[in-house]
Amino acid sequence: MKTTTAAVNLAFDDVGQGGPTLLLMPGWCGSRAVFRDLLPLAAQTRRVVSVDWRGHGESGGGDGDFTTDDLVNDAVDLIGRLGTGPVVPVALSHAGWMAIELRRTLGRDRVPGIVLLDWMVLGPPPGFLDALAGLQRPESWEAVRAGLFAMWTDGVASTAVCDYVADMRTYGFDAWSRAAREIASRFAAEAVPVAALDQLEPRCPTLHVYAQPGDDAVLLAQQAYAERHPWFEVHRVDARSHFPMLEVPDDIAGAVEDFVRRLG
Repeated sequence: MKTTTAAVNLAFDDVGQGGPTLLLMPGWCGSRAVFRDLLPLAAQTRRVVSVDWRGHGESGGGDGDFTTDDLVNDAVDLIGRLGTGPVVPVALSHAGWMAIELRRTLGRDRVPGIVLLDWMVLGPPPGFLDALAGLQRPESWEAVRAGLFAMWTDGVASTAVCDYVADMRTYGFDAWSRAAREIASRFAAEAVPVAALDQLEPRCPTLHVYAQPGDDAVLLAQQAYAERHPWFEVHRVDARSHFPMLEVPDDIAGAVEDFVRRLG
């Protein structure tokens, strides 16, 4: 079911029954279409809400500037309007910052856990912050964006992934520079996402499900972190792209459901 909220004409799907509710949150410059296959699978066992951020997809509110905090406030408003009860954010990429803020804002009882999808949880890799700076410059943003698109589709056979990346191309300089500004601002304030999570009191059970990079060293580093921090879990799936929910939605759904059930 697709509907909207009155505040910013926010578009979302609301399907399934049972709690806690999953809140599927796309990354910047992308729509909720990234969850098109995950949504019905997850909704077999619980309520699932999949949202388009303001200024994205089918939502309104994109005429003026907005910030990460505005998106968090939109999410809080949506949760209240829908009366979802406890919510587990399932956040793609840098929507992880919105998930962390939701936990800070609503607390443990309302946000008992977080699922992060394909994010740089141990901090940005070399060159990433430079790319964010390039996205904010009119003379370089298109070249930087093209490099991202090439990285996300290189060797990827999935038509769904390629179609989704093509849709991301429809967002222009205003959207991409805003995204880069907001992401850079968050990393400047809290350079390592898992360190930000480790500052939450009480600790927030967190699952990171990802596919890329395929370097085993990245997985081993996260597993080592998990051994020292029992609230954190990592699960790597067999996929080639930055959007594994479009390649292996069954694997993603299974990992998320197992995690949420263990939240109690």
